[in-house]
Amino acid sequence: MKCNQSVLLFCVQQEDTDHNYYTSKTYGPTDPMSKDLWVNVDQMDKDKVKIHGILSNTHRQAARVNLSFDFPFYGHFLRDLTVATGGFIYTGDVVHRMLTATQYIAPLMANFDPSVSRNSTVIYFDNGTALVVQWDHVHLQDNYNLGSFTFQATLHSDGRIVFAYKEIPMEVAQISSVNHPVKVGLSDAFVVVHRIQQIPNVRRRTIYEYHRVELTKTKITNSTAVEMMPLPTCLQFTSCDSCISSQINFNCSWCHLLHRCSSGFDRHRQDWVDNSCPDEVNIILESAAERKDTHPLHTGLILGILVVLLIMAAAVLVTVYIYHHPTSAASLFFIERRPSRWPAMKFRRGSGHPAYAEVEPVGQEKEGFIESEQC
Repeated sequence: MKCNQSVLLFCVQQEDTDHNYYTSKTYGPTDPMSKDLWVNVDQMDKDKVKIHGILSNTHRQAARVNLSFDFPFYGHFLRDLTVATGGFIYTGDVVHRMLTATQYIAPLMANFDPSVSRNSTVIYFDNGTALVVQWDHVHLQDNYNLGSFTFQATLHSDGRIVFAYKEIPMEVAQISSVNHPVKVGLSDAFVVVHRIQQIPNVRRRTIYEYHRVELTKTKITNSTAVEMMPLPTCLQFTSCDSCISSQINFNCSWCHLLHRCSSGFDRHRQDWVDNSCPDEVNIILESAAERKDTHPLHTGLILGILVVLLIMAAAVLVTVYIYHHPTSAASLFFIERRPSRWPAMKFRRGSGHPAYAEVEPVGQEKEGFIESEQC
């Protein structure tokens, strides 16, 4: 097989709980793995354990945390994250007010307010190969009397993500989402810049969620854990040969202009489209077909008619599929090209999402802890 002849391959991988980009395993209270996956920060190096003074004393706040290692998330390597008081980590590049919408790692996203109790803290710990973020004894703002929650998320340098739960005083499915979304899982998205024809030199950024992992809330109780392992993505292949010969859960294509392997749906979607990478793939396929065309004229005419009929049938099937699967890759493809008729998250003022504000640490570090200036 030559590298200049693009071939799209597809392979379904069988896993117990397969989320396409990740596989997950849930461990119950009696499973020894639940205890093993819980990281006891009290036994960690005190110089590396940080209690974030501001996050531990505020509501709906988020703060940047720099990593000492590259963390692969949906195939993209991240070096900084944003920890929020609401039980989740934001993974996007651009910090906005609607962090709960997408691009998150959420062991338990809810309306937590560390400021309502002096015992509530947000702790993080980076040992060079893993980042542990723990929401310790936090309360729901709109239901303080239910008790405190203690849980954590551990992000490993190999891309593995662990959610561990120590204290969950109520059924997660019963937590109110009136004032704040309640989510458990992962999400990623890509940003597309649209030019506004009516206003010169003005562009609108729109974010499209291309994948989400939703974990079962009823399985989250005291002393449980969830382990998520990343599956291969097209982005890991660095050459044309390895890209087009890959047999993973995605249709991988190689773009010569970007020197990148992609399915077309990742955080680099804008570059993929702007550099006409989909067109490049189609041109290669058409050129290969022309070189192999040795059939007589009447045979070509018959084949042409059959192709037209197949295209018409495919269009009907695609329309039906998009209607019943609005979050599929095909739906996102048309969403991007018809922004005025399809829903998307534009993060404008007045939306129903809770607003988060980014904060900067103002305390001084002493013996591995941040001393808060707030009480």
